[in-house]
Amino acid sequence: MGGFSQVCLGLVLIWGFAFFRVPLYGWTVLVGALLYGLTYYHLIEKSAWVLWPIFVLVVIPLNLPFLRRKLTQYVFTWFRGVLPPMSETEREAIEAGDVWWEKEIFQGKPHWQQLLKMPKPALSKDEKDFIDFQVEKLCSMLDDWHIVHENSDLPLEAWEFLKKEKFFGMIIPKEYGGLEFSPLANSTVIMKISTRSVSAAVTVMVPNSLGPAELLLHYGTEKQKKYYLPRLANGKEIPCFALTGPEAGSDAGAIPDKGIICKGHFEGAEVLGIRLTFDKRYITLAPIATLFGLAFKLYDPDKLLGDKTELGVTLCLIPTNHPGVEIGNRHFPLNMAFMNGPIRGTDVFVPLDWIIGGAKMAGRGWQMLMECLAAGRGISLPALSTATGILAYKTTGAYAAVRRQFSLPIGQFEGVDEALARIAGLTYTMQALRTLTAHAIGQGIKPAVATAIAKYHMTEMSRKVMNDAMDIHGGRGVMLGPSNYLGRGYQGIPVSITVEGANILTRSLIIFGQGAIRCHPYAKQEMMAAQLYETDKKKALKLFDKNFIKHVGYFISTVVRCATLSLSRGRVSMVWINDETQYYIKKINWLSSALALTADIALLTLGGDLKRKEKLSARLGDILSQLYIASTIIKYYRDQGRHYDDWPMAKWALQTCLYKTQTAFYGLFENYPQRAVGVFLKWFIFPFGSAFTLPKDNLGHECVQYMLTLSGARQRLTESCFIGNEESPVGLIETTFNKLIACGPVMSKLFQAIKRKEINKNLSFELQIQAAIVKKILTHEEVEILKEYESYRLRAIAVDEFTPDYALGSQIECKINNKAAQTG
Repeated sequence: MGGFSQVCLGLVLIWGFAFFRVPLYGWTVLVGALLYGLTYYHLIEKSAWVLWPIFVLVVIPLNLPFLRRKLTQYVFTWFRGVLPPMSETEREAIEAGDVWWEKEIFQGKPHWQQLLKMPKPALSKDEKDFIDFQVEKLCSMLDDWHIVHENSDLPLEAWEFLKKEKFFGMIIPKEYGGLEFSPLANSTVIMKISTRSVSAAVTVMVPNSLGPAELLLHYGTEKQKKYYLPRLANGKEIPCFALTGPEAGSDAGAIPDKGIICKGHFEGAEVLGIRLTFDKRYITLAPIATLFGLAFKLYDPDKLLGDKTELGVTLCLIPTNHPGVEIGNRHFPLNMAFMNGPIRGTDVFVPLDWIIGGAKMAGRGWQMLMECLAAGRGISLPALSTATGILAYKTTGAYAAVRRQFSLPIGQFEGVDEALARIAGLTYTMQALRTLTAHAIGQGIKPAVATAIAKYHMTEMSRKVMNDAMDIHGGRGVMLGPSNYLGRGYQGIPVSITVEGANILTRSLIIFGQGAIRCHPYAKQEMMAAQLYETDKKKALKLFDKNFIKHVGYFISTVVRCATLSLSRGRVSMVWINDETQYYIKKINWLSSALALTADIALLTLGGDLKRKEKLSARLGDILSQLYIASTIIKYYRDQGRHYDDWPMAKWALQTCLYKTQTAFYGLFENYPQRAVGVFLKWFIFPFGSAFTLPKDNLGHECVQYMLTLSGARQRLTESCFIGNEESPVGLIETTFNKLIACGPVMSKLFQAIKRKEINKNLSFELQIQAAIVKKILTHEEVEILKEYESYRLRAIAVDEFTPDYALGSQIECKINNKAAQTG
């Protein structure tokens, strides 16, 4: 073998070792072998005397930690200097939950087998039966106009049915009398109810989300579980959870509510307990709750429990009829009828064993909350958002088919077609993201970052979908009344956006802020080493050294992987899948490697300042989010069976994700504080310029065609949408749509005659069909079919009317609870 060939082989091996992230000992063997080969074949006769000593001087310290630490200690000193301080609350939030597929994306080398070979999400027979019968029956009991506008509450029969059928016990195991449904089933139940009534869905959602049942299951004592869980399952106890207060919203760790460890009297005896003072608001189900969970900061000034005087956030379970608890007033959240209101108390004494988990869990409340937050972020709110999507998809597609302007169905206008395409593509995206994230939770994973991604992006997507649906419906969507199926959902969207961490906060601080530390293979351990330094310097240096040397190798590999995939635009990425999704998997692999490199460079060049650069953090979070979302679309499409009529929506959604990823990258490059770094990253990751565009118009049109017909794609995507009979608003528009499809051939004959000018296009529909009979274009039977359809069409596009003196809603007493104003 010639010298040139040997050099080429050596370069290929070096590239391969870096690309596939071979560890340090592998590099030592490789470099040693290459040097030996070059020496053996006399390719470095004179240089050998220099290269071999350098090799020995470098390799020995690198492979012997006690020598290597002589060098890394200086890096460690620098690292501790630039690392921002971390509060106990931040540390607990970061450590809460698990990382899952988002970690694969973040590290730039996704293992697709892990995702695609994951079992297909599926409901059990009991879960399917419950949705087909109990949920269907519940929805048939609900009239959202009466619930929201007239009664401001669910009907009594619905409340009784919810309790009897254990809707409030979906997450409670059967051994405690619950239904023990999977997170996917929980999500699907909430989603279907929400297509009928958002107020009812929220009522069912809260007991099965972050609250007493969820916390008891994970942390409660056996005594607490045996007493409360059966009562929660059968509806004897209606729960709520009190976290948010006037001075602590998104910054829930700063809650001013406090409890003091002291002795007091309870049930006639002196016991060790807690004296509580609290002021909470926005608490869903509070006005009707019989049991509430309370988050507060616990203090032990007399050291009755130990040496610490400030124990931290603690969680208690308290009956609402307990002396001193003030409850019962209502808020009115954007015209929704679900119960929501304040809870207050001053000097309320409770026994110590009312702490969830008992006294040993005192001060661990923030960690408990963070670990259980996935239920709200990953199950409940995505279910509400997807319900918005599937309801808009089904009704807006039908409306665009039956509503005519300028003698054409409005769905045939390109402007409407564009909006319908967004509804289709975003709804498919939400369904994919909801399904996979809920399924991951069902597999025992607590994906903290992935659920934050789902919460933020799905609530934002639902807002866009509903805006497009309202634009297409025009006045039909604006005029509230019993026949309006969009208005209340439109009003309620900000509720989902606000709860479980406001969206602005979630995007700018949580997704990347938490993701960078949890998903990076070494950052968390390096930070732990810095914290450990105060108590054990030697152990801290060992921990830092071990992870830092791996971090260096990871960074080198990331540079090589990103360079390779960027120059080829992902084409050389090795993917074992050979179908229509392969192209997109390769692109995700490329952009994933780019994210890994960009994140590492941002951490290196900005250090602790990155924590304060919220706009940059948000864009890095957008990149991680869009790549995660794209992955769920591929998984969902394949799990559904790769149907030909699903592919246009999947393709539209994937192209949108890739374009948004690219947009986030460019926004990061153009706003990078160190201009040279931004220019370098832009050139390095996109050497040939932009690679992605938004979906083409013809692809969007293809999505819409399946939306405007009785296609399999339409049925699969909206199968969880409650329809009801033709007396219900959704049932009427769906029945009208079905009759339009059925009379299509007859309608076509009439329109062809009009086109041939055999019938005057300016005549009314009634006169047109009379002319068609006279000219024997249509038979009497065909005319009757058209008349029946027209009667339904007119009902479907009609809006509600009220008398001038109609009382707009029930009289609601407003009470201002602003202590500052009262005392001022």
